[in-house]
Parts: sequence; structure tokens; C-alpha cells
Amino acid sequence: MSELQGIARFEFHEDKLEEFKRLAAQCMEIVRTKDTGTLQYDIYFNDDQSECIVHERYRDSEALIEHTEHLGDLMEANLATGSVSGELLGEPSAELRAKLADSPVRLFTPFLSM
Repeated sequence: MSELQGIARFEFHEDKLEEFKRLAAQCMEIVRTKDTGTLQYDIYFNDDQSECIVHERYRDSEALIEHTEHLGDLMEANLATGSVSGELLGEPSAELRAKLADSPVRLFTPFLSM
């Protein structure tokens, strides 16, 4: 199984929601036009829009590495809009594991699945 799924959780700083939305629209455009292995990239808000979840799926580790390279210029600004945590589900390559080593992303590998 090479597909990876990511879940990023944002809790917005006060007055940063509109900035996040602006940056998210830019990210979405980049994902749609440049990413070759992103299978899903969806953004969900809670009822009062104080938090959101970004649900991502990638063909494989190389696709996720490509995605982060494409969004590199926007990532710092995006992360500055709130508190961020994340999980990556799957079996990443050694290269991707190394890139995640100092990040706040927690890795979960498969146990049981259909």
C-alpha cells in the first residue's frame, strides 16, 4: 500500500480566518494545477469557523514530497494563521520519513484494513 492520507488540524488565531481562507485558495489553485499525485485535497470548517481540517490523499510518498515543494512558499504564512497539528496515515518512504522527523506531524502505520 503506497497511498498516504493526511489530516491537518488548524485552530485559528484571532482575526486570522480571512487570511487562512485567502492562503487556502492559493494552495488549492497550486494543488489543482501543479500537483501530479494529489488524489484529494479538501478543507472542512467547524460551525463557527474557528477550526478546520484539511484532508489530503496522495498516490505515494513522492507525490506528498512534490506537494510540499509546490506549497513551500505559502506554508510558513499558512501555519502562522493558527495552531496546527497533523497526522499522516500510511507507509511513507525513508526519504519522506526523514523529512517528517522534526515536524509536528504524527505518523500512523497500517494495522488492519479492508
